[in-house]
Amino acid sequence: MIKLRSKRFCRGSFKLGGNGGGTGGNTAVKGNERESCGGTNNGEIKWELRPGGMLVQKRESGESVGELITVRVSTVSQWHNISIEATSTFRELKMVLSLVTSLEPKEQRLLFKGKERDNSEYLHMVGVRDKDKVLLLEDPAIKERKLHGLARGQAIGTPCRTISV
Repeated sequence: MIKLRSKRFCRGSFKLGGNGGGTGGNTAVKGNERESCGGTNNGEIKWELRPGGMLVQKRESGESVGELITVRVSTVSQWHNISIEATSTFRELKMVLSLVTSLEPKEQRLLFKGKERDNSEYLHMVGVRDKDKVLLLEDPAIKERKLHGLARGQAIGTPCRTISV
């Protein structure tokens, strides 16, 4: 986080306190009272560097970059609380879920707010906040392939032997 000093300007029906012992241009005089612009006395603006390299003013409330959030992931029969950075992608969430469940990331389908989310989408850009619920479903095509493989008595993913004469 970078702190830069800057002058603050007030709006309203105030007279700026330039004469009479003011501390710069960030104090307004109304009657006999002195008030600070924006409710702070220090006049400092806090800045943050975004992942794309953009320098922006830090938000007072809400999530900051790199903050851990807890996502509640619901499968058909279980709940999992996953702690992950707010700026992660759904692909990264699938990687963490593959450790908790026995499903590979390509076998998982994640739904948030009723829509299936793409692997390249970011959690914070879609609107995932702390304690939000994400639904995890197994991909039906892969599930069907597994069932057909078990019905034939073959192990999944093992190739058939080639016989040459």
